[in-house]
Amino acid sequence: MLRQPAFGHRLRKLRMAQGLSQTALAGEGMSTSYLSRLESGARQPTDRAVGYLAGRLGLEAHDFQEQAGGSLTQALTLAASTGSPDAIEALRRALAAEGHESALLRWQALWQLARAARLQGDHPAERDHLARLVELGEETDVGELRVRGLTRLARCLRSLGEITPALDAAVEAHRIALGEDLGVEDRAAALLALVSVTAEAGRVADARVHADELTALLRGRSDTLWAEAMWTAAAVRVRQGDHTGAQACLDEALERFGSQEDLVLWTRLRLATARLHLEKLPAEPARAEHRAAEAEAALAFVATPALRQDLTALKADLAYATGHYDQARALLAALAADQPRMTYRGQVRLEILRHQLLILDGDPQGIQGLRDLAQQAQRDANIDLAAEIWRVLADALTPTAPTRHPAPPPGPLPAAAPTPPPAPLHTPHPAPTS
Repeated sequence: MLRQPAFGHRLRKLRMAQGLSQTALAGEGMSTSYLSRLESGARQPTDRAVGYLAGRLGLEAHDFQEQAGGSLTQALTLAASTGSPDAIEALRRALAAEGHESALLRWQALWQLARAARLQGDHPAERDHLARLVELGEETDVGELRVRGLTRLARCLRSLGEITPALDAAVEAHRIALGEDLGVEDRAAALLALVSVTAEAGRVADARVHADELTALLRGRSDTLWAEAMWTAAAVRVRQGDHTGAQACLDEALERFGSQEDLVLWTRLRLATARLHLEKLPAEPARAEHRAAEAEAALAFVATPALRQDLTALKADLAYATGHYDQARALLAALAADQPRMTYRGQVRLEILRHQLLILDGDPQGIQGLRDLAQQAQRDANIDLAAEIWRVLADALTPTAPTRHPAPPPGPLPAAAPTPPPAPLHTPHPAPTS
């Protein structure tokens, strides 16, 4: 039950948060004098008035209820310390009600909401939070906050396959980081986004230059930022066809980055390494399965919908690589029945595999489907992904050519083989080029 004066206080905060005058909020369905009495607590709200005002503000009736703890600061503290779904929902409601708070406090709240969405693989929600966060960064005019917002937005847009705006955000973050001579953390984060988006846009040579600059900047470290940099450097090398160099980068990250630093990233590194073993010529399915098993064991502690789907997709590719086509189909069907939480590239990879299986069945829709996927990737400016799809299509049209996933005779999936320790790395990191 909504009671005064709490309702009036909350109503006023919600109105001011959206920059509305009493006249603008009242509209044609309510007198300004009645709205003023509601805000002052002089009138008890009716259900009809609450419903009308909620509609005008784009909220739900429960958003007028007083928050437990009563402040954005408390909600932010709880969300940052627990990260539970209830705490994140309380933070969302507090932010809607406390929009008059300082831009810095609202920036922190949006950062937490975007992070929670990212961990769940909800990239559209993450993008919405980050877009508002970038606007607040401009309002604060704090260089570090501007760079951090743009960097995360660039990476989120890349995950959604929106390459052109992602590249714009990454370039701007890098420009600000250099122009304001920010610290290593922010310069490296901006470079990390720039490398990944530039590579996705097909500008692999530029991506390699920035990747070398990034690894040189973080030389000697072994933290989360460094591990992400090594993963990104490996991805660039894969795009250049340098699978040996990519393996060296990932092996170093696997050896030096501990699970206690960031178990989610530790798990993703193993999924990335497993996928690299499948992309080699010839493929190494036993090593891929070994890394996949390590990742699966970690999911008992960091299971999210996105991570589980990534692992299932990897298992489908592994089944295809080893000639277990029915198992690959079953895994694809399981993924299709779930709400997608994977990145744009991950979802396209599933479509590639689905069309490869159609081709095996002699279905002409497989060939046409790959053509459509490649053309769509080109229209989305996702040049690197388009090139990958055209290569798969070329393999499909040339049966005698070596395939990326040579299939042995069907049989049991290979047992996990121990991965030998990585060879010592003696190649020095190139010097920064900026």
